[in-house]
Amino acid sequence: MARHQMASLAIIQARMGSTRLPGKVLLGVGTESVLGRVVQRLRRAALIDGVVVATTDRPSDAAIIRECNGLQVACLRGSENDILDRYRQAAKWFGAEVIVRITSDCPLIDPELVDATIQAFFSQPCDYASNALERTYPRGLDTEVFTIAALERAWREARKPYEREHVTPYIYEHPELFRLVSVRAECDYSAYRWTLDTPADLRLIRAIYARFGDRDYFGWRAILALMEREPELAGLNAHIAQKAVHA
Repeated sequence: MARHQMASLAIIQARMGSTRLPGKVLLGVGTESVLGRVVQRLRRAALIDGVVVATTDRPSDAAIIRECNGLQVACLRGSENDILDRYRQAAKWFGAEVIVRITSDCPLIDPELVDATIQAFFSQPCDYASNALERTYPRGLDTEVFTIAALERAWREARKPYEREHVTPYIYEHPELFRLVSVRAECDYSAYRWTLDTPADLRLIRAIYARFGDRDYFGWRAILALMEREPELAGLNAHIAQKAVHA
């Protein structure tokens, strides 16, 4: 199908400023930084043509640039709060036709699940596909895939601060304007939290990597099996409340 020829670019948003865990994306998980884990996992996704990090123009984010240089991944700087504009700039710079949005606080992102979400996007006419539209997967595996046209329209029309800070709400909150595809798991695993926002999250993620000998070639189902064997692991961050998009 012709759509498979579109260039797909994974854009990872990353910054040092984090209210609950400052500098979290450069914290160590085993021998790599959190950002390094995200980049290396995404490089294994077969349907991604390129990976770029989109950070801010704040002086503190020079540290992100240095880390990206070490990881040999492209990095662009843009607005701190208008992340929608940051995404558009990165997409335009690299000539992307399909954008895969990943956040840098997901060091357990699964390349096979990323590919499955991209495949769902390509398999039918749509503007946006996501495995978090209806949450059935553990938090921390979130993948959003959308066209450059959808990104451009959101960039032109989104006015509310949260729509620009969170990039995609204008798309998925307007199903009358955009064709949406939801990628769901066979069961509801949404109670699991594998994202990084607090020290408790960091303890869990480090423990998971330690169980796999600091290698990162394990997927989300292997983590699920680990959690079932050691249910106390999930208890490390079960009390953490997710921050709301509509802040």
